Amino acid sequence: MNDQPAVEAVELVKRFGETTAVDGVSFSVPRGTVMGLLGPNGAGKTTIVRMLTTLSRPTSGTGRVAGFDVVEQPDRVRRSMGLTGQAATVDELLTARENLRLIAGLSGMSRKAIGPASADLLERFSLTEAADRTVKTYSGGMRRRLDLAVSLVAAPPVLFLDEPTTGLDPRSRQDLWDVLRGLVRDGTTLLLTTQYLEEADQLAEDIVVIDRGRVIEHGTPTELKTRAGRASVVLTVTHGDDLGRAEELMRGCVGEVFVEVGPRRLTAPASGLVDVGRIGEAFAASDIAVDDLGLKRPSLDDVFLALTGHRAEGETPEAEPDDEDGGGSDPTAPRPDGSGVPLEGAAR
Repeated sequence: MNDQPAVEAVELVKRFGETTAVDGVSFSVPRGTVMGLLGPNGAGKTTIVRMLTTLSRPTSGTGRVAGFDVVEQPDRVRRSMGLTGQAATVDELLTARENLRLIAGLSGMSRKAIGPASADLLERFSLTEAADRTVKTYSGGMRRRLDLAVSLVAAPPVLFLDEPTTGLDPRSRQDLWDVLRGLVRDGTTLLLTTQYLEEADQLAEDIVVIDRGRVIEHGTPTELKTRAGRASVVLTVTHGDDLGRAEELMRGCVGEVFVEVGPRRLTAPASGLVDVGRIGEAFAASDIAVDDLGLKRPSLDDVFLALTGHRAEGETPEAEPDDEDGGGSDPTAPRPDGSGVPLEGAAR
């Protein structure tokens, strides 16, 4: 059992009438790791998560969570995972402590265990001081942390996070990333959907790139960046008048050189730090003053652009409904608000 992936998708397909939102997606997530589903709005990421969390029945294909089939064993799947959607779903009229106690009770936790478990989660997510304030007074970052805490009440081994930092300011996003890293260190498996390239780079050990419902690339952040192109040495001279001589010197070290937009910067294709060192030594021995010298690797944004011809953020394919489950309701699946999901171990 321990050798099985924590999450597995095998040729998952989801159609809504004539629209194919997910088209034969396959991947697996080893236990205790983070996988990022990276793609623009409307690419099919949320639909994949809904199928894997039993909220939407696959048209075809297989999904497994903690070894349990999402169609044949939905109750076992729900007891094995937590879900945090794109918008916080906590009750704004309750306090953080009351929200945690409510979900703990619905999850079947004993009354004796609810208090300590709630206090531990409040402390873990830096909400202790605000624990007895109503959630409607919380900032967006605080609500997001509470939403994540509520998802962990039953200590699920697998956690699905659907664009967890959308709408957060940079500081709140960094704080939430720190919390997620802590969860992984404690053994939780994360499947993260995001359109933020930096987020996938910061958190995920493995990335599946989704575009228009299909997997178009798969690999570690470093592997994907390598496939997008070579790194570049970037050099900025102190005085613009030295740019011509700097270009000649740099060309003698690495060959091809490009003058970037801007009066004092040069870039050149590089194979790694060896080229940076060689250029640094050459300029140190010259009388050309340098402000900066470094190695620039392709970003995940470069990866997505190279793979698809468009940027990752803000692109919405016309073929997919705006809400990704569009008008294609699924009478066999629990409703998105959680009704129809068994209370014990319920996915929220």
